Amino acid sequence: MSQDVWSAVDDYVGRTLIAADAVLDDARAAAADAGLPEIAVSPAQGKLLHLLARMHGARSILEIGTLGGYSTIWLARALPPEGRLVTLEADPKHAEVASNNLDAAGFGEIVEVKVGAALDTLPTLDGPFDLVFIDADKPNNPEYFRWALRLSRPGSVIVVDNVVRGGALADAGSTDPAIVATREMHDLIAAEPRVEATVVQTVGVKGYDGFTLALVTA
Repeated sequence: MSQDVWSAVDDYVGRTLIAADAVLDDARAAAADAGLPEIAVSPAQGKLLHLLARMHGARSILEIGTLGGYSTIWLARALPPEGRLVTLEADPKHAEVASNNLDAAGFGEIVEVKVGAALDTLPTLDGPFDLVFIDADKPNNPEYFRWALRLSRPGSVIVVDNVVRGGALADAGSTDPAIVATREMHDLIAAEPRVEATVVQTVGVKGYDGFTLALVTA
């Protein structure tokens, strides 16, 4: 199997199961035009986040790592009319692009974009959140997960993106700060009696990676 095959399948899924969407396309284009890194979730991954939030009946969502707001729009579309979404972004330029994209998508009044380092803004939040999506700087994953747990309730779902990293997650000898921290996060989860979790490996237009899916049970 190869990247070409993975990308071809993602293209097929996009054409077949994900409707053409000018708002999301414009959000991607605006992020690219502003020079933001092209690291947003793929359309198939965005649809997965949307479906997870809808299946869970999430009324309150926390996102750690906004980038240009592409995943934020997918998540916001899953909320009921009275729902709320708080998204945290460290980079003011990214936050500005995201805010503009959210306004254009009709979510400017529903989504609150908080600017600043997440470890500074997380203590200011009021939970609980029904769903937390973590997709920010990987070396802080253990602390982000701890905060997600603090801001959750029994039944909350926590999703952490980019944890497999081309298989490097299995390398106990890695000195890559992202790998070291992500392995620490999984050790933390394994020792946490209030959480049940697994890792789902993925392939697609973004290569070989995966996400952690955790359920807060108590």
